Amino acid sequence: MSFEAFAADWPLVPALAFQAINGFASASTLFLVAAGLSIIFGVTRIVNMAHGSFYMLGLYVAVTLAPLVPGPLGYWGAVLAAALVMGLLGALVEITVLRRIYRAPELYQLLATFALLLVINDAALYFWGPEDILGPRAPGLTGSVALLGRRLPEYDILLALIGPIVLTVLHIVLTRTRFGRLIRAATQDREMVAVLGINEALLFTAVFALGAAIAGFGGALQMAREPANLLIDLGVLGDAFVVVVVGGMGSIRGAYLAAVLVAQVKALCTALGIIEIAGISFNMSKLTLVAEFLVMAVVLILRPHGLFGRPIPPAHHRGSVEAPLRPLTTTGKFSFIVIILGLAALPFLGAAFSYAPVLALDVLIAALFAASLHFLMGPGGLASFGHAASFGLGAYGTAFAATSLGLDTITAFAFGIAVAALGAALLGSVAVRLEGVYFAMLTLAFAQIVWSVVYQWEDVTGGSNGLFGLWPDPPFDSRTGLYLAALAVTVAGVMLLRYLAFSPFGYGLRAARDSAMRAEASGIPVARLRWLAFIVAGTLGGAAGGLFAFAKGSISPEAISVGRSIDGLVMVLLGGVQSLAGPLLGAGTLTVLQDTVMRETDYWRALLGGLILLVVFAFPGGIAGGLALLARRGAGR
Repeated sequence: MSFEAFAADWPLVPALAFQAINGFASASTLFLVAAGLSIIFGVTRIVNMAHGSFYMLGLYVAVTLAPLVPGPLGYWGAVLAAALVMGLLGALVEITVLRRIYRAPELYQLLATFALLLVINDAALYFWGPEDILGPRAPGLTGSVALLGRRLPEYDILLALIGPIVLTVLHIVLTRTRFGRLIRAATQDREMVAVLGINEALLFTAVFALGAAIAGFGGALQMAREPANLLIDLGVLGDAFVVVVVGGMGSIRGAYLAAVLVAQVKALCTALGIIEIAGISFNMSKLTLVAEFLVMAVVLILRPHGLFGRPIPPAHHRGSVEAPLRPLTTTGKFSFIVIILGLAALPFLGAAFSYAPVLALDVLIAALFAASLHFLMGPGGLASFGHAASFGLGAYGTAFAATSLGLDTITAFAFGIAVAALGAALLGSVAVRLEGVYFAMLTLAFAQIVWSVVYQWEDVTGGSNGLFGLWPDPPFDSRTGLYLAALAVTVAGVMLLRYLAFSPFGYGLRAARDSAMRAEASGIPVARLRWLAFIVAGTLGGAAGGLFAFAKGSISPEAISVGRSIDGLVMVLLGGVQSLAGPLLGAGTLTVLQDTVMRETDYWRALLGGLILLVVFAFPGGIAGGLALLARRGAGR
């Protein structure tokens, strides 16, 4: 039988085979950015949020240098030069920034690297501008080859081969060289390496430079496939985290196998197209939006530490032991009442402050969202990267109830909160089985799945357009009425969280955070407490989403994207995770900055990043910790 006849009888088989072969090119790209991230985490234990920036800058440097010298020398010389420049930049970043925070709590390390991402993004904006920059085609690899009745670009074939080559080289370096043995030793027991007299600072610098160089190399190789733009860093960062977590943190071979798995699942979805199951049509190609997160969710549920990962031992940092939470003093209670009365009086202060209630409403919504996330991160010790899921479920549940079901404002708001609580109960029952970065990434996967459903379920959510015409009923239809209602909801939510923090539930939750094994041995049901905390946080996060929907009059998928989760993390960490007032201070600070100072300049990301770095360096306990430190110094203690 000829190939043409076989393809006519079985048209899906050639399509699947072609997409599977083409998927190895995408796998190589994913592996190159994930390999560096995995090496850096394995040795330094830093979850490097700025890793995608080195990938992005590698592409920018390559498209800038390649046209300077025509021919293959210019193209491939630019690729190698980009990798070298990113390695040097990585070493500089490690020496000047990261070396100062190795002994800070892990969450503040994450915050500092996110600040670096913001600064680097604005630096790229300053040097290259906001427009996309196209690079040259690869000399000698501009054609395509016939394969299974289709045309496969020659450059994609090269990319498919580069991944295994880099994997082999890294394997040789890690297993046959002294540098590689030090990396593997530090990955397994960092403290032992320090005790043996190894220059830990030099090792960390070399490892960070290597990881950045690999990421820059991967970015530069994309010169012939995509233009350099400012959105690459966050986009590729999410994919890199997925690959590293699926493969197992610190495992290079796991990163490659995970990259292949993710790429092949996406290729399969593309090849299948529209299929019918039980008479219902499914567009499988739409799953490519969230395929990697589905893969990660399944793998982490079945193997909580990834394909080749091991449980991550807790890192011990000097000075990271938290002081016990204390109830408000009489002065604190009086200050709290004064602040509430001041906020309640804002709408009545006259035309001179007409915009103040609008900004204050945004602050209240952000404060409730951040406080709900803090309940997980502070007392619970669980850093969620996907709290936007609860925000989105509450917002869309409220909007759907008010628009499609025609419910009144209070009932619609309650309906949205119930949807968020149910979603948190379902997602939390799986997520709380994991800890550390694995918990964080599984929550991110769930959030992206929720976003994908919202984006594509047009009959219920309006798809990419969202839901509009969401106007509250009297007395909440006025700006003052809605603001006072939001203030009441936020105050009630914050008071509930404070009550729970000092209840037996809160004490048990903190015991489980500090030592899960001891808590279990003491008879504390750790998994149940964490699940209940997840539900509480999700419920109040959904309340913030419902308030947001009413405040804006609409809700769209952009409002519940991963950026919402990142904003929540920044608010909590900026304000201080070790204080119940921290998330409120962080929410107010970030919201006011975003609304005022940052809209006055195109480089607001660098401004925010610099502020975050200042807080991390000067006050590792956040704004609340810094204020407490200043108060103690003022009192002479």
